Amino acid sequence: MLELVAQYKLLVSIFIIVVTMSVKYLIVSLIKKRAKKKGKDKRYLVNSFKNLINFLIIIVLLNFWAAELQKFAFSIAAFIVAIVLATREFIQCLIGFIYIASTRPFRVGDWVQIGNQCGEVSATDWAKMTILEVDIESYSFTGKTVFLPNSQLINNPIKNLNFLKRYVSHHFVITRDMSVNPFIFIDVLKERAVEYCQHFHDVAIRYNQIIEKRLEVRITGPETTIHISTSNLGDTNTEFTIFCPTEQALEIEQKLTADFMRLWFAEKDKQQIAENEKQQKVENTKLLE
Repeated sequence: MLELVAQYKLLVSIFIIVVTMSVKYLIVSLIKKRAKKKGKDKRYLVNSFKNLINFLIIIVLLNFWAAELQKFAFSIAAFIVAIVLATREFIQCLIGFIYIASTRPFRVGDWVQIGNQCGEVSATDWAKMTILEVDIESYSFTGKTVFLPNSQLINNPIKNLNFLKRYVSHHFVITRDMSVNPFIFIDVLKERAVEYCQHFHDVAIRYNQIIEKRLEVRITGPETTIHISTSNLGDTNTEFTIFCPTEQALEIEQKLTADFMRLWFAEKDKQQIAENEKQQKVENTKLLE
């Protein structure tokens, strides 16, 4: 039996690969169906299982072909340096995979930023990482899929943005000229901000405390802050910082912007009316004289 297996190593190897891949496909399909029924995210489990099966296949085949590989290695000893240089990128990708597997800077489903790329980790393997691109300004998926070689995980810093997936400390600035003093209606804006954030306020407090506890730092929130400053051009900057659910950040920004514009123009109209009345009084005084 062993002699027969040794004689048909190639066919046996193909048989092992086909059977193992079929079993992997069936088990992955079963995990996905059960996860879909329970409404749970099992992508991390599926991704880990795929990598484990692939690793086991490689180990089995290497042991199966050990004698042939040893002879082949001796035959190419003179060219080993050239081969290493030619496969440098692949080696770096393998090292990068070992790095993320050992340090676990993120998991499948986390939001990460690597270099200039931001997105949700969809899958990882020994050669690349697949991410679903996210526009960090609007906190929404762009519909693009990015494939990053694992070598970039060694050469670029990895930022785990997973906390932004649920809640975000959203910051935006409204710039207007200095014809109106925004301190006049800043209290009204704060009341509006409290109103818009009231329905998730308790959850935001708990989530803010969880983030601070895990990161061991103090972050902005959960109360909305409004800061008035001036730009280099002499305009007025009204800076808002709100701690809110990620999917509601832009909606709340639009509401506060609409309130700001309405109050700003209302105050400007008041000033214009007062200026007209003052001008009219001056003209009337001149006519009486």
